[in-house]
Amino acid sequence: MKAPQFNVEQRILKLADQHLTYRLYRHPAVESGRRLVLVHGAGVGGRDTWEMLQSFLTHWSEILVPDMRGTGETHYADEQEHAFTVQELVADLGALVDHLGWWEFDLGGYSLGGLVSMLYKQQHSDRVQKQFLLESAALDRPDWQSTVQLRERYSDAAVYLRTDNRETGIRQFLDTISPNRRITEQTERLTIARLGQRPEGFANALDAVTKAIRDVDRESVLAAQGDVSSFIGGQSVELMHQLHMHLADGMPNWHYFHVAGTDHSLPFQKPRQIARIMNAELERFTSRLG
Repeated sequence: MKAPQFNVEQRILKLADQHLTYRLYRHPAVESGRRLVLVHGAGVGGRDTWEMLQSFLTHWSEILVPDMRGTGETHYADEQEHAFTVQELVADLGALVDHLGWWEFDLGGYSLGGLVSMLYKQQHSDRVQKQFLLESAALDRPDWQSTVQLRERYSDAAVYLRTDNRETGIRQFLDTISPNRRITEQTERLTIARLGQRPEGFANALDAVTKAIRDVDRESVLAAQGDVSSFIGGQSVELMHQLHMHLADGMPNWHYFHVAGTDHSLPFQKPRQIARIMNAELERFTSRLG
């Protein structure tokens, strides 16, 4: 698959308490007029998460990639880190697409960004068309209580992230979210450096998900989703695969993809493979409509 040529423009949207940085990728050779929003996960901003993957997407004319609170180049007006909620992230996303006049678009989310995407879809079902989820938060285990307990381990990691011992916190996070990952010193160092760029913002993001998990009604969120393509890394825990296979068996709009050779880092490790599936899934979705 040949990557199409694209142009990118970086902008800032000034909200009441937030300077929200975002990037618009335009693919001039793609005349579909379709738009796609991609929301990153905790700890790593939009550009590092999505730029390689979006370069292989051949069916979207415009792709919007924001840096969410606590991450990337988005900052509070006072340049300090502050706690935030997942609902604030959903509201930020809403403010951004409203500002741009994007009234209909496809939506993808990774990890924390997956939860943000699902909640946005639940609140604005008429605006979101095709959906893509990469190991979405809140969809970790079939048993809900196990999912809640798992989130407490992430909050334990967040405690270390707020100290001088932040590398311990990052390693604890990685051991929790990717216990079966293939560890080499080079890849581990790269991952730790990537996640350690804004450690307190990372910690705030982990805590935001933990708080959301305590309150969210997963069944009602799932019931509100449209046509979803869900990607799970082949080295991720078996219970996660079981949940998404169960969702695909029980929901005609849920499409599960096993991405071999990767763990929770799938958008970084397998961008070309995931983009190829996304292209094919959009073709399936649009042919059904047409």
